[in-house]
Amino acid sequence: MDVRPITLSGRIVRLEPLTLVHVHDLFTVNDPGIWKYMLYGDIQSEIDMENWVRDMLQRAETGNDLPFAVIHLGTGKAIGATRYLEIRPQHKGLEIGGTWYGFEFQRTGVNTECKYLLLKHAFENLGCVRVQFKSDSRNEKSIAAIKRIGAKPEGVLRNHMVLPDGTLRHSAYFSILASEWPEVRKTLETKLGY
Repeated sequence: MDVRPITLSGRIVRLEPLTLVHVHDLFTVNDPGIWKYMLYGDIQSEIDMENWVRDMLQRAETGNDLPFAVIHLGTGKAIGATRYLEIRPQHKGLEIGGTWYGFEFQRTGVNTECKYLLLKHAFENLGCVRVQFKSDSRNEKSIAAIKRIGAKPEGVLRNHMVLPDGTLRHSAYFSILASEWPEVRKTLETKLGY
């Protein structure tokens, strides 16, 4: 499993390696509500967004994360971000997460296509046998989106993480296995009109 920076293109979005070039666009679509359940604290200024991008790039240097900017093809601008994380080559698995989009792009085909591109690459090019997702157990929108793409619930890790405000986060885990990918792929392609 050789996870390297790559650009993945669809009909609605292009996922390209995240860089500091994306900071301004990302801050432009930033909505403070996005960060409520995330581990990074509030992003309230362009400097905060730059620091967030720098954090993602440092994580990438460890080889455990691979962050992407989500580029909306209609506008040519970055409208959010997502990443591979918890990359486990010896176990042929990884997680898709840290995903967020500007408010106007939520509940559109953007998330479906992003997840389709990431899952397709993970299963068909990287040889993953398992792709996992996690969400704060209180984040109903995120959990609904994870279920909508076909991931199966696995359980909740209680007091799994401490958020910047001190809240103890319970993390709900989901996964898709390689054996489930053909059916999930078919469903996502139907939703996307591929």
